[in-house]
Amino acid sequence: MYNESPIIRRPSTRIYVGDVPIGDGAPIAVQSMTNTRTTDVEATVAQIRALEKVGADLVRVSVPTMDAAEAFKLIKQQTNIPLIADIHFDYRIALKVAEYGVDCLRINPGNIGNEERIRSVVECARDNNIPIRIGVNGGSLEKELMDKYKEPTPEALLESAMRHVDILDRLNFDQFKVSVKASDVFLAVESYRLLAKQIKQPLHLGITEAGGARAGSVKSAVGLGMLLAEGIGDTLRISLAADPVEEIKVGFDILKSLRIRSRGINFIACPSCSRQEFDVISTVNELEQRLEDVVTPMDVSIIGCVVNGPGEALVSDIGLTGGNRKSGYYDDGVRQKARFDNEHIVEQLEARIRAKVAVMEARIPSKDITK
Repeated sequence: MYNESPIIRRPSTRIYVGDVPIGDGAPIAVQSMTNTRTTDVEATVAQIRALEKVGADLVRVSVPTMDAAEAFKLIKQQTNIPLIADIHFDYRIALKVAEYGVDCLRINPGNIGNEERIRSVVECARDNNIPIRIGVNGGSLEKELMDKYKEPTPEALLESAMRHVDILDRLNFDQFKVSVKASDVFLAVESYRLLAKQIKQPLHLGITEAGGARAGSVKSAVGLGMLLAEGIGDTLRISLAADPVEEIKVGFDILKSLRIRSRGINFIACPSCSRQEFDVISTVNELEQRLEDVVTPMDVSIIGCVVNGPGEALVSDIGLTGGNRKSGYYDDGVRQKARFDNEHIVEQLEARIRAKVAVMEARIPSKDITK
């Protein structure tokens, strides 16, 4: 079928972050990271809940100090979504958050101390069924690698990643995923391509420090889109200098565009022109805001005139085609007798969408609403 994704996923092993499966064909998980001070428990919990509301599968929390680790304990008690602790240098913090129920450790084994300290963290992770994410970043490569390669290169990021992988392999620990992020699209893409050929573990995708909401979304869509279209990637984060909630929305939009994973309403809307019979742009913007709570996958076409409107409506769950004063309404590709008053399109269309969502959800088990 045309609506099925032609992408063949890269084979990988399976790990679990909390109850979320990662790799081996599991749905690509979308995650973000809190930007509140972790020691501000109330603000951090509120942000995690906001991320969960818009569909986040996982949330990463920075834990730079022991005070933050104690705060993490309280945060974990007040949230339901699996939490990843981001830890650098101090192995004792990793041991502490493991005690407090962390679902995944984001560490680089090579920067948390000597072999004995690394072993203690890995053994703790093994005993508590906690996976590890190795996170390599083009902006923080080891000094000796920068001396060797002179600048971040795909080969440098690969070598850095494999150093950490080799440590876990030596300790007989295979419950990990790896990322090789960079702010440059081509550097990141080629690094992931090289890594995908070297290991079987799941890969976490990201274009790091991508920029503001607009530029960062574009860079992430280009870079991650290239990799995802090649079947590479098992989790992802869109790194934006913006509200983390926007990261989740953009992540799902990328997956939706590639027909990899659907969540919520896919609005098909014309860019509008002088033929439009109602204000398409404001209509779509308002409906997106009103219907953010909908998780059931659904295609809704909103076209301002009859040139492309009927064709799009035929392949949509709900379709609207602009007409003089009243616009045509389609349900499952069938033109309905009812027509919408152009001055009240938003209210009427929202009501029809919610009614259809109720019908669709009654047919689909809740666990299958998103895929």
